[in-house]
This record gives sequence, C-alpha cells and structure tokens, in this order.
Amino acid sequence: MSRFYSLRFTTQILALLPMVLMAGCSQSQQSATLSQVSEKAIAAQVSESESVPNAIARSANQIISKSNHCVETNPFDESVRFALRASNLAQNARTKEDWDEVARQWVQAVAWMQAVPPRSPRRSFAERKVVEYMRNLTYSQQQAARSRSVSAFPSFDSELFDRQLELYLSYLSTVGTPDILIVGSSRALQGVDPNQMQRSLTARGYGNLRIFNFGINGATAQLVNYLIREILPPEHLPPMILWADGVRAFNSGRFDRTFAAVLASAGHQRIGSGIRPQLAQAQPYPTTCHEFPALCVARGSKFNFYQAKPDITLDPIMGDSSADWELTDLVYRSGQQPVNLTPISLDNIDAQGFLPLSDRYNPNTYYQRRPYVSGRYDGDYQSFNLEGVQARAFDSVVAFTRGRNISLVLVNLPLTQGYLDSVRWSAERQFRDRMIYLSRQQGFLFVDLSQRALTQYDYFVDPSHLNRYGARAVSQKLVAEPSIPWPRRRN
Repeated sequence: MSRFYSLRFTTQILALLPMVLMAGCSQSQQSATLSQVSEKAIAAQVSESESVPNAIARSANQIISKSNHCVETNPFDESVRFALRASNLAQNARTKEDWDEVARQWVQAVAWMQAVPPRSPRRSFAERKVVEYMRNLTYSQQQAARSRSVSAFPSFDSELFDRQLELYLSYLSTVGTPDILIVGSSRALQGVDPNQMQRSLTARGYGNLRIFNFGINGATAQLVNYLIREILPPEHLPPMILWADGVRAFNSGRFDRTFAAVLASAGHQRIGSGIRPQLAQAQPYPTTCHEFPALCVARGSKFNFYQAKPDITLDPIMGDSSADWELTDLVYRSGQQPVNLTPISLDNIDAQGFLPLSDRYNPNTYYQRRPYVSGRYDGDYQSFNLEGVQARAFDSVVAFTRGRNISLVLVNLPLTQGYLDSVRWSAERQFRDRMIYLSRQQGFLFVDLSQRALTQYDYFVDPSHLNRYGARAVSQKLVAEPSIPWPRRRN
C-alpha cells in the first residue's frame, strides 16, 4: 500500500515538473512539452525496482534536456516590432492605462534590443537604439504619471499637491504607514532626504524606519494644518512629524496663494462633504503574457539567429519616434514661484516623495540669468507678521499632534548668507526667538539648522533651496541631533 502511495505522489510531482521548469517560455513551448509528458506516461516510467527520488531526478533531467531546444528568434526584429507597436499606441494615448501599455511595449523593445548578441554585426547599432528606446520609455512613464486615474480624488488645484497625495496613498498601500512624515514647503521637498535619513538611522540602531517626504511647494502653516487634520487618513498618521521649513511659511502678512487655491478647489469641496481621500481598492493583476527574450541556448552549439519574416514590413532603421513628442518638463507656474525659485521637473520626485536636485548654486552666474530681489521687495516677507492666521494654524498643529501623542519636530532649514540681507535677517532672528520660546511653552521640539556650517553654496540649488548634497548633509545632521526622540521600528 505504501508503495502505491509513493508511486502516486511521484506521479503528481513529475506531472508538475514541466510547468515549473518551462516557466518563462512561450505558450507553444509549454504546450508541446506538456503534451509529451503526461501523468500516465511519467507513471509508466517508474519501475517497481526504482526508488522514488531516482525516478524524479531521471525524469527531471529528461524534461530539462527537452526544454533546451529553443525557437530561434531574431532579437533585433522582435525589438523593432515592439517599438513600432509602442509608437502606434502612443499616437492615441490619453489615459494612464493607455500610457501604461505604451510603456510596457517599450520595456519589451528595450529587452529584445539588448539581447542582440555581442558579436552580431548589428550590435553597435542596437546599442544606440537601446538608448533611444529608453528615452521613449521614460517619456511614456512620465505621461502615465501625469495622467490622473479615472477614480482619483478631485484636484486641489496644485499639481504637486495632487501628485504627492496620490503618491502618499500609494505608499501607504505598498509600504504602510511611515514612522516619520516630513512636511513643509518646497524647501522640505528638496531639503530632507528620506533615504539618507533612513540609512543614517539604521546605522545608529533604530532599524529600517519608513520615512516619507510630503513637501508641497508654497506650503504654509495653514496648509500643513489642513493636510494633517483634514486630508490624511487619521489611522495612517505617523508617530513622528518632522516639519522642515523656515520663516516664510509662518508669515501671516503675505497672501497665502497656495492655501487660497486649495480652498477654492473641487478637492476641498469633497473634503467639506465629509469624504477624505482613501486608498484605492486592490484590483486583480492582469494576465498578460509578456514576450521577453529567454536565456535559452540550443544544445551543443552556438545560438544562431535567422532573419525573421514578420507578417508586416518593419523598418529596422526606425527614426527616434519621440521626435514628434514634446519632451517638456513640468515646472512650477510663474505665478506660484517664490523669489529666486529655480524651475524644476516634478518627474524627478522619488518613491518617498523627495525631489533630489543636483545643480549647485553659484551667485556669480545665477544672477546673470535672474534679477536680484532684496528682502524689502520680496513678497514672502511682505507685511511681516508672526501672529495672525499662520500662528493660529501652527498652534492647531501643535495641539493636534500632542493630543494624538505624535512627536512634532520643527526644523529651521538653512539659507545662504547672501540671501539674508537686513530685512530677511531680522525676520529670521524673530522667527528663531519665537520658536525657541513656544517650544518650551507648548512641548514641541525646535531644531535650528541655520548655522554657517550648512550655508555653503555647494549645498544649494538657489539662494534658499537645498540641492541633493545639502539635503544629505541636513539629514545626517538631524539624525546626529541628540534631542530628537526618533521612533523605534514597529513590528
């Protein structure tokens, strides 16, 4: 009886082997192999005198031997076929789903073109085509990211706000609630690097903390208060909020353009009706069978490619199909730009919400292209007042975080010395003194990083915004700050 069950079990295992070993091959190859290796045939191969493990090994070797027979395919022609399909689809792509499909076709075009053998006479040409196809892939990915989903929450009339919100909800669905949430204006968006902070904290024994940067250009205390109290799902608030910014976000004397636009938006109307943005419902994955080149080698010989004869005529010397596409960066609108803000592409924002910029600020060349504006005429410092609506919004944030046992860390980010003329320097000093006083009274932590060590020009992309090198230095400096009660990794 035990021998019968061993045979039966062996038969079932051997019947599954073709499906496991042939994973990744074409459907025609799978069908051919499965038809040759049926359950009944495998059972017949196991003799009464042969052990079960030996039978499995012998049959597996036979299947592997048969699977080594590959269908010879010309990777160059396969690549051009996918490239032509991607180009045609791109002509009428409108939705996120349309651009997703275009990107999938370019991915396959790149993979097949990269599979052209190193000694092929077409290899040098193929390498140039890979670079071209990668540009087209990048463009289609950018278009997919810019296209709002049909089920997306109504817009808040701020492209960056909408994108960051969509990314944060996706982050929650994929990674979970962050341990640390970075908020603030574009100074936070560009000035605090979650990846660097994560690595530095891990090195200090805090575990692999989850950190997300929800910086929004033009964000003030009012907008941050609105974000954490009205928009973000309460169950997904982190144990620590790191608010990285500066005096401009707390000036109640200037017109709060970004917050005014949000209050007039369709998104705010939805919030007013009691509906918050929620995580998207999980959908089943598509069952598309992708046609990537497999690393199959014909038995006992060098793999030889033949000239394919497709059903349609392909032009192997296809021009750059992105030539007719407008490869423009998505930049801040001029009406929303603070003084001296460098236009940037939002497509460079990484998966943790951080915008890394590599340019280094050089005042000798910077002001050859832009006019210098003193603090007296800078709208961000207009009618300077640390009381009023921004102060009330800040008090609301402090009370809200304290009531939910969320650690609040307010970080005063550095500025270049040349930017701090007498007007700005006076405002900066008033802000620091006020926050030191309030932190002692209300229980939040204030960290001042305006010291000279972090104000060197190489750390900035413009007079008031850090580049990726400055963001790295700031993140390291924050992790080394002994007064910050960093959370421990939750199970």
